[in-house]
Amino acid sequence: MRRMKRLAAAIFLFGGFLAITSASADNYPSRPIRLLHGFAAGGAADTLSRIIADGLSKKLGQPIIVEAKPGAGGNIAADAIAKAAPDGYTLGLVTGAHAISAATYKSLAYQPAESFEMISTLVYYALVIAVRSDYQAKSLGELVAMAKQKPGALSFGSVGFGSTHHLAGELLNAAAGVEIVHVPYRGDSQAVTALLGGEVPVIVGTPVLLAAQIQGGAIRGLAVTSPTRTALLPDVPTVQEAEIKGYDVRTWAGLLAPKGTPTAIMAALNAATLDALRDPDLKQRLETAVGGEVRGSSPQEMKTLIETEISKWTGVVERAKIPKI
Repeated sequence: MRRMKRLAAAIFLFGGFLAITSASADNYPSRPIRLLHGFAAGGAADTLSRIIADGLSKKLGQPIIVEAKPGAGGNIAADAIAKAAPDGYTLGLVTGAHAISAATYKSLAYQPAESFEMISTLVYYALVIAVRSDYQAKSLGELVAMAKQKPGALSFGSVGFGSTHHLAGELLNAAAGVEIVHVPYRGDSQAVTALLGGEVPVIVGTPVLLAAQIQGGAIRGLAVTSPTRTALLPDVPTVQEAEIKGYDVRTWAGLLAPKGTPTAIMAALNAATLDALRDPDLKQRLETAVGGEVRGSSPQEMKTLIETEISKWTGVVERAKIPKI
């Protein structure tokens, strides 16, 4: 009899938990939502966060407050998201750096794929390999030929160690069979200043930042890192056009939530995100912000993307013998 009473009590408590969870999902959202990201205010991640927050707020009927937690390549924010209550009121925007962290850090306080529930990807965008307009290499093919003649003599700048920009350069080294030495800077603007000042002959940068100077003639875009040319820089060829086959680097941004967020809430967030991405004005704002292509996904597609990227960048780090942080 005592065992039956305990079993009945357990069933009652479990039923109550399910009822509360169901009620929470049915009423979701009933208060403002936080959207965290791990980069500086005013940067690409911050801009993307504010654009999608505006669109999601209209779909969900609640304010979405963007909060920047910069540092450690986005890891501080990712850790905060992973440890937040799984109730749908703390979400995160992550970029390609989220997967790269698994390849460049010895250990993380969270698992990039398993510590989260994925909502949807938002946008993909390429990078640009660029030189100063008066530099002797007028094409990527010419730059590769120079690098092969003098291994280790050339250098390329990026936004920092372990960034997508850095690893895009290392992947170029591996794919083209060259050794161009990486020089890290603190952000895109410092890398551009270093290029224009002659500190480095080459940089890997973002199309939005470099487009005006490429179009104005101060900088020459040698190649974009995507397999097809970008709408923002239609005259800049791809890396693959320089006969470097299979080269494809596109960074991305996507939304996620803490592990254990109820299935019904995740379904609502995915539906609202995909609906928002169909809005022509929001789509244009996102694509203009990074010079990229809006592309939503299912949660599983986003998880598969992250797992694939982790494997890809782990291989690049190991081949380049980059020491882990």
